[in-house]
Amino acid sequence: MSAEMTTDVRADSQQPLIALAVAVALLAPFFLYFPTVQSMVAIWNSSETFAHGYIILPISLWLIWRRRAGLMQMNPAPYWPALLLLAACGLAWLLGHVGDVQIVQQYAFVAMIPLTVLATLGPQIAGAIAFPLLFLLFAVPFGEIFIDPLIGVTANFAAEAVRLTGIPILREGNNFTLPTGNWAVVEACSGVRYLISSFTLGCLYAYLTYRSTWRRILFGLISIVVPIIANGMRAYMIVMIGHLSGMTLAVGIDHVIYGWLFFGLVMFLMFWIGGFWREDESRSTTDERDASAKHAGETPAASLGKMCINALGVAAILGAWPAYSLHIDRSGIGQPPVVLSGLLPQAAAAAPFADWKPAFAPASASSQQFYRVDDHDVGLSLLYYRNQHHGAELISSTNRVVGEKDPMWRRVEALPHKEAVANRMLAVQEVALVGASKHLLVWSWFWVDGRFVGNPYLGKLLQVKQKIFTGNDDGAAVMVFAPYDEKPEEARVVMRSFLDKNLAAIETTLAGNRH
Repeated sequence: MSAEMTTDVRADSQQPLIALAVAVALLAPFFLYFPTVQSMVAIWNSSETFAHGYIILPISLWLIWRRRAGLMQMNPAPYWPALLLLAACGLAWLLGHVGDVQIVQQYAFVAMIPLTVLATLGPQIAGAIAFPLLFLLFAVPFGEIFIDPLIGVTANFAAEAVRLTGIPILREGNNFTLPTGNWAVVEACSGVRYLISSFTLGCLYAYLTYRSTWRRILFGLISIVVPIIANGMRAYMIVMIGHLSGMTLAVGIDHVIYGWLFFGLVMFLMFWIGGFWREDESRSTTDERDASAKHAGETPAASLGKMCINALGVAAILGAWPAYSLHIDRSGIGQPPVVLSGLLPQAAAAAPFADWKPAFAPASASSQQFYRVDDHDVGLSLLYYRNQHHGAELISSTNRVVGEKDPMWRRVEALPHKEAVANRMLAVQEVALVGASKHLLVWSWFWVDGRFVGNPYLGKLLQVKQKIFTGNDDGAAVMVFAPYDEKPEEARVVMRSFLDKNLAAIETTLAGNRH
């Protein structure tokens, strides 16, 4: 038997072991970050907006399967620089875990998959299936951050279109009144579902339909703009149907049905028109790919030893971050209970003047008190969080000053605001609420890492810093509120006076619970 034949036999006998090493590396992210996978699936289950997440992986695998002929001609070769990128993803996941930011953890996990392919199989194979690998990012349930801006865009479009139609309209925030009835643009009307669906399908359609990069990018941008405009038209259409029918149509479940039918029609037209500029795969393009695959196959296959070392390196780098997160999580166990009683002993207590409460996740301790300041009513609400976890965290997109379905109160306006109180500049979120018989103005801000912050993103960064360096994740939401009759400035005057006298005592109480 010749030496060449012996080498070929040995190489063939190593193929199953190499395949096993590759499989271990590629499956490592799913096993090591299984809780993150579960968090994504839980959102797919609970939200219709992100139910498409279930089909993203099958579509990606199908797109890879379409390229199997070319891929079979390429030899896997470890790409060591990708291990540094994997480490960066692991660090991002750790920071997301410490800050209880699921979206960061989920994106970091999904980004590990194409990077693991790059590290294990090399840039030639990873480059050949770059879009199917990047398409996996659509599995991350992201988009809720756009809800409030989209609500504003939809309300502006619908209100202005109604006004141009010649129908009298009285607008208050995202709520408006027509002669025939009242309308409100709420979360379900934002169109975020249409936007996410359109962009996901638009990117897939562009990849399959076009060959040139600029056409793919252009169609992707169109798939963002079209659903935003279409949602404004949908809102206007529904308002007009309700108005012209005397509020007998488009006010119940048919409201949703009309919306999806209209969206389906718009999507059909967008893809149909986009088909006129389709670029079928030419013979020259196929020849270029075949030549590229043949050239790639000339690269010698990596040895079993290199593939095993690479697989162990991938697993070790990916496994270090969940292990360290367990160490950080254990550091907050065994702290004393939070005490918020006797908060402001010098302030004059008063009877409750409003039945409002913030729609926040359950806190470790909470307090809501009512006071009198210069013969005016003012309230203080504190929510203190310790050992935070998903569903019980201080800063979250689900925490609201008022719930969307609150039967008593609705939000009229919410804006960032700065106030000079107690010899300092305090950044707050100012929210105006309307109830059955009164208006309420609320100032809300956070206490994180021993300081007051109004920006939730800055608050998250401080929370991560505090947790990593001290092992403590204590934080609190502070809300001061007061009623007013016509002008919000009436409430602002009362709240300024209250904070001038009591802000230092509030800060002392919060700091006294931090250990």
